[in-house]
Amino acid sequence: MWNRRRFLSDLGQGLSGIALASLLARDGLLGAESGSGGPLRPVIDPGRPFAPRDSHFPARAKNVVVIFCSGACSHLDTFDYKPELISRHGQPLPGGDELVTFQGAQGNLTKSPWEFRPRGESGKMISDLVPQIGELADDLCFVHSMTSKTNTHGPGENFMSTGYTLDGFPSMGSWITWALGSENQDLPAYVAIPDPRGTPQSSVNNWGPGFLPAAFQGTDFNASKPIRNLQRPESIDAATDKQTRAFLRQLNERHLEQFPGDSELAARIASYELAARMQLSVPEVSDLSTETASTLKMYGADDTENTLKAGFARNCILARRLLEQGVRFVQLFNGAYQTGGEGVSNWDGHKSLEPQYSKHGPVLDQPVSALLKDLKQRGLLKETLVVWCTEFGRMPTFQKGASGRDHNPSGFTCWLAGAGVKAPFSYGATDEFGYKAAENISTVYDFHATILHLLGLDHKRLTFLHNGLDRRLTDVHGEVIHDVLA
Repeated sequence: MWNRRRFLSDLGQGLSGIALASLLARDGLLGAESGSGGPLRPVIDPGRPFAPRDSHFPARAKNVVVIFCSGACSHLDTFDYKPELISRHGQPLPGGDELVTFQGAQGNLTKSPWEFRPRGESGKMISDLVPQIGELADDLCFVHSMTSKTNTHGPGENFMSTGYTLDGFPSMGSWITWALGSENQDLPAYVAIPDPRGTPQSSVNNWGPGFLPAAFQGTDFNASKPIRNLQRPESIDAATDKQTRAFLRQLNERHLEQFPGDSELAARIASYELAARMQLSVPEVSDLSTETASTLKMYGADDTENTLKAGFARNCILARRLLEQGVRFVQLFNGAYQTGGEGVSNWDGHKSLEPQYSKHGPVLDQPVSALLKDLKQRGLLKETLVVWCTEFGRMPTFQKGASGRDHNPSGFTCWLAGAGVKAPFSYGATDEFGYKAAENISTVYDFHATILHLLGLDHKRLTFLHNGLDRRLTDVHGEVIHDVLA
């Protein structure tokens, strides 16, 4: 039986418990990483599939931009400084006798053709291949101990984008927009921006929805190629088009009233209505003529000599404009897959690394550094997580009979910047030659878990029931890399 003393005592304990739960939730520790709880699936209104939804716990970041260097950008020629590789240049890799990798036998250790120099106040050693990104070293959080499950480009892209090497699984952007929706209902929640030269090797698998609802597939377009079949026909004026869409909306609403609870019908209608709104919103957001001359120059979008750089720079500006408008997830590709030879279409530097990377470096460097600076000066970096990644790394040796590096899934670098991460900071390390991850070894699953955590999502409980299994981005693996969190 309760008396006043018992009542006040229990009340005080209850308030203390509420306060503790609030503090744990604020720090994302309220059962967030234990995996002991059940699934935390979003509740989605089929008629408003992209409406913003609450995260599992308070988020550090509101939106994400992923810069994906297709072709496996070499960590040893960009961000992973190895003095021992320089001092033993031309010598055999210790323990690498008769080593055969993806394309064949390996030659001797080969230092980078580019000098590494200390950058920023932190003195982080970064290559002359990317000097302007190097200037921003103090804003970057490096993960130098990444590993992959495959040494093949298509499966490697799949793995980095979806958490699986096979086709048909939801991309990271699809998981995130399914969970969180978007702040802008007139633009896609998820936009994939292919390189001006074409798509990556795994193509739409990088932004596909897999078994998630089709509405959460990334919408792919770039600054030079607008969304297909979106433009109003010239024979129809704007007023007539608007009236037609209003009439169609009325018909759709009446039809939906006859089938209450039909979520698939509601979702289809919502998709058509978004497409209609995009007729106005996409041309506006992709119209770079409103950018100042100084902004175009900062990105390199006005470079008439290096048209590859100018094209990628315009895509970087488009990415910033989408983030400004509240698009939740932007996936920006640097490099494209082209058949018929190695060429210079991506970072796959097998045969002649120095000539190929000498063309790639400037295309990447200025636009990405400008994007980071622009996000920072506009205050967007405080709420945006910037992710730089590639599908795997490169060997510290050159291939026999060639002047390039073979595929290496055993160790490579990715970096983060912006909301919720430490900077300047470096986590993990490869061995003295950059061959294998040796310190704080990290997987793509860990990388994905960390990105989800920064968005306030528990990777172990964000699941989708598919064929009787609770599927998730990180499969049954992965731990948040807490050391990189600010």
